Amino acid sequence: MIFSRKRAGAGRQTRDERPEVRDENEIEAVTTPVLTRGPYDISEAPAGVARLDLGSLHIPAVPEVEVRVQADQQGVIQQVVLVHGENALQLGVFAAPRSEGIWDEVREEIRQSLFTDGAAAQEVAGEYGTELRARVTTPDGVTDLRFVGIDGPRWMVRGVFQGPSASDPAAAGPLTECLDGLVVDRGNEAKPVREPLPLRLPRDVADQAELQGEPEGASPDGGRPAARPRQV
Repeated sequence: MIFSRKRAGAGRQTRDERPEVRDENEIEAVTTPVLTRGPYDISEAPAGVARLDLGSLHIPAVPEVEVRVQADQQGVIQQVVLVHGENALQLGVFAAPRSEGIWDEVREEIRQSLFTDGAAAQEVAGEYGTELRARVTTPDGVTDLRFVGIDGPRWMVRGVFQGPSASDPAAAGPLTECLDGLVVDRGNEAKPVREPLPLRLPRDVADQAELQGEPEGASPDGGRPAARPRQV
């Protein structure tokens, strides 16, 4: 198929400060919540952007970036990975409480899990706030990973970079553009904290996959029909 809120420094996003006119003789500078980059909540997402609607995640269409998903026969997505050249970005989105973000707690749990598996992880101040970088051993050899988290209104996006972008964020290129343009549709229903938000294939893709009789969990680049991003 081709197709984290806090930042380091001052808050989740860079916001524009615009003057608010009280009357013709008085101008007071106030901070207006104008988001200049995402991930965005569905309520604040810019219009006029072509995105692939996967339910809780809407992924912007960026040239030369592949969106690879693994889904079951019902079209429920188990994994989303964006690929560009040697770099990959795995995405996940989770429910969070209204009152506070959860990335700090989740990051510590990831660090402890890596330590238990014999991998050291280091916290680093990054573009999305505090990131976690680790070097792990896989069947394919030693791999660098970079974990980022962005807290939003009642949700958290977790991204895991692999490839050169894991050790050098500047190498992420278009994958950063995808992450910054991501839109989260949390929905209004109550959900347990940290529960993954539901992801589904577009209906037309799921229907075509069912007609082709693909096995459960088939990889989209192994024959799943392509989905076209829609402009919203």
